[in-house]
Amino acid sequence: MVTGHRHLAGRVAAITGGSGILGRAMGQTLAAVGVKVAILSRTRDRGEEAVQTLAGMGAEAYYVPCDTLDAASVQAAREAVFTRWGRCDILINAAGGNHPQATTADEAWVPESNVHPTFFDLTPEGFRAIVDANLLGAVIASQAFAVRMAGQDPPGVIVNLSSMSAPRPMTRVPAYSAAKAGLENFTKWLAVYLAHTGIRVNALAPGFFLTAQNRALLLNADGQWTPRAQRILDHTPMGRLGQPEDLAGTLLWLVDEAYSGFVTGVTIPVDGGFLAYAGV
Repeated sequence: MVTGHRHLAGRVAAITGGSGILGRAMGQTLAAVGVKVAILSRTRDRGEEAVQTLAGMGAEAYYVPCDTLDAASVQAAREAVFTRWGRCDILINAAGGNHPQATTADEAWVPESNVHPTFFDLTPEGFRAIVDANLLGAVIASQAFAVRMAGQDPPGVIVNLSSMSAPRPMTRVPAYSAAKAGLENFTKWLAVYLAHTGIRVNALAPGFFLTAQNRALLLNADGQWTPRAQRILDHTPMGRLGQPEDLAGTLLWLVDEAYSGFVTGVTIPVDGGFLAYAGV
């Protein structure tokens, strides 16, 4: 358990996608140093379960229903946070993920093959849904919260959740890769736009973590690694997948102005060396 950064105690964090595996882990990291945590999620049962976990740590936390693609829903969530705690110091945009409707069946197109869906089978609606979930949701949440975070003392912080698929697009997931690349570009843009307000905007780019969304891609029914997972491990110098708690130290560094007060507009990889490895 992380125990440093105790001067963050009493600050307020809102986490979109806070009921997901990585969102929950980040909530627990912040709660461990005394941050009050609002779990923003469309899924009430999972959101309330995440809050119960935080409460079991002695944290002050609560669930706020929120659909990040509905501006009115996000604004209502913001008002709930400000009504309860009077401020928001940390916004984490962790909502997103991929979906089979925007995933190809194979890594490369072989015209004579009957493997489907190919890239050419993907619909604009399916592609757009993933781009919206990973990019537009972060835009809408940042609009809603940043306008109220400006001028706070200490200044607010926004952390976006990117992916290794941004700098190195993974096979089979074109929409997700494009969306995360866009999110990193948006992180830089927003950091410049908000710099004079004191709000810092950065991103975390996890390497390969085993989550509910990618479990079927990485594990066989018998619990053994899939060929795709084995290739990931072979290209990760540290030789393992990430654990949710691996994000803790970097997250705390990014949200704590005492350590990263002059850091904005960057994406920090937490990837076991994956991005640095050329494969030879």
